[in-house]
Amino acid sequence: MKKTSEKMISMDWPAYILQMETLLAVALDEQRRAALQQQFEHIAALAAPLMALPLDEQQEIAGVYRL
Repeated sequence: MKKTSEKMISMDWPAYILQMETLLAVALDEQRRAALQQQFEHIAALAAPLMALPLDEQQEIAGVYRL
């Protein structure tokens, strides 16, 4: 669990990878799972400062588009 600003963020990367592996019908070995987990942790660390940035209530958030 990592602390970002005042928020605690927790992500179970092994469970996420296993779910995506099942959903996408892709078989991964332990070495590849470990590499993916390392990449996801790195990406999350890079995104953490941006995600912690407070937005003014007057600022518009990005639109959400659905098919």
